[in-house]
Amino acid sequence: MEQATKIQLIEWAQEYNDPKYFQEDPIAFPTHFAQKLASGEATLADVEISALLSAHLAWGRRAMIVRDCTRMFDQMQWRPYDYVMAGDYRDDDTSMHRTVKWSEFAAICSRLRQLYTSMTSLESLTDSQLRTLVYGQKEDRRAPNKKISMMRRWMVRDDGKVDLGLWKNSDKKKLIIPLDIHVYTQAAELGLTGRKPKDITTAMEITDALREVFPEDPLLGDFALFGYGVSTAKR
Repeated sequence: MEQATKIQLIEWAQEYNDPKYFQEDPIAFPTHFAQKLASGEATLADVEISALLSAHLAWGRRAMIVRDCTRMFDQMQWRPYDYVMAGDYRDDDTSMHRTVKWSEFAAICSRLRQLYTSMTSLESLTDSQLRTLVYGQKEDRRAPNKKISMMRRWMVRDDGKVDLGLWKNSDKKKLIIPLDIHVYTQAAELGLTGRKPKDITTAMEITDALREVFPEDPLLGDFALFGYGVSTAKR
């Protein structure tokens, strides 16, 4: 990677790793519950559930994501853990967010209820377990698991700015970039990957490239790519 690119990535990361850019963003919801946790008004499970569900809806326009997450938490009366454990979910085939139906939401809540009957935190679950045991998807070793990587970034990174740092037994050095079409395009234009498939191997290749710049915290590079996207849009 060229030195000029490294310097630019560092500058973007420093500028955009700032809560002011993420007020209208799905991370606002787990952040809300993390603040309530700090004041003793919520549990770690409230934050975990809110992060898992918000990440599940995190595709499309940010305004639409925030609108539909708000509707989801209104349904839960802003008490995610109590709602999940009560077992009485909205379960119909109307749209909750784009192609996600309320019946899919109910199934995720039901699986979360089963998990929380035997554990107090989901931190120990692998990506494969989160994919199958929470989201109910089939095992897929090639999938980039964007929403899981995003949720892990929120829960693990601990610099006290945007991300929450509540999963203390996880290593931020091992996080993988949440890969979607926007991140892929930005990374490819910057020369961070030459691969075409948008799979886990490409996500890891981009993460490895970012690790050259941010060896202790590769997903600081997620904010750098966000900054690149903002800068490109301005141009």
